[in-house]
Amino acid sequence: MPDSSITKQALASSLKKLMQSESFNNIKIADICDGCKLNRKSFYYHFRDKYDLLNWIFDTEFSAISSSPQCNSTWELFTSMFQYFYDNRDFYHKAMKTTGQNSFSDHFHQKLFGFYQSQTQQLVTDTQYRDIQANFFADALYCATQRWLMDKKPIPPKEFASSLKVCFNSFYVSMASINAGLNKK
Repeated sequence: MPDSSITKQALASSLKKLMQSESFNNIKIADICDGCKLNRKSFYYHFRDKYDLLNWIFDTEFSAISSSPQCNSTWELFTSMFQYFYDNRDFYHKAMKTTGQNSFSDHFHQKLFGFYQSQTQQLVTDTQYRDIQANFFADALYCATQRWLMDKKPIPPKEFASSLKVCFNSFYVSMASINAGLNKK
């Protein structure tokens, strides 16, 4: 593992450990650096701020999960993501509460928007509405995921994924029916 990766992992481990007892907003860069015996210069060499580190943790860990052979479909990917959040729910419960520029909430929403944007390019022929639809689905999945994660006793990840799949599929069927009716007029 290159030195850069070792340093990033040390900073990530320190932040995760601190978030076991502190809210993200109360953690300072100095606390993160002290936790892994690194200096601020090392931190800022790799990350712009603590939000950047938090987002890097998600990107790195979820990337490893999403590249797994069991993620052959969108819903398998989402189920893996929900399992990841569930397994790390104390950490992400606090991460979802972060606000402001570069927050995890904004970062996660942007990831979902990018995903749905690529999906709508393949499915939506009217380019005028692609971003609106991508935002709609990103908002829906983000809000549902946040509400589920913030619940004191969230339902198991597979059950949550299944319930969302039913919701999304019902919506698609309803929209197809509405569009078919509009096209007949």
